Amino acid sequence: MRELVHVQGGQCDNQIGTQFWEVISDEHGIDPIGTCHGDSDLQVERINVYNNEAIGGQRYVPRAILMDSELGTKDSVRAGLFGQSFRPDNFV
Repeated sequence: MRELVHVQGGQCDNQIGTQFWEVISDEHGIDPIGTCHGDSDLQVERINVYNNEAIGGQRYVPRAILMDSELGTKDSVRAGLFGQSFRPDNFV
């Protein structure tokens, strides 16, 4: 199995990256707070390609690095639909 790290930097990349994580999470049955509700074996089989398990497998966290020199962009990602799914140390 492969593991990917997604790096997004700057306002444009963070906006596009946010949409990316919404789609990936939906495809794998992960809700906005990181809980997996996937009902298909295929959804759960490759969930660790893009996500790390947290809290004993109860929650999945995107394997991502979000960079921006402006706090406003990072704050808008945190306030977005999937903002709670990122760990605080994902933001640089």
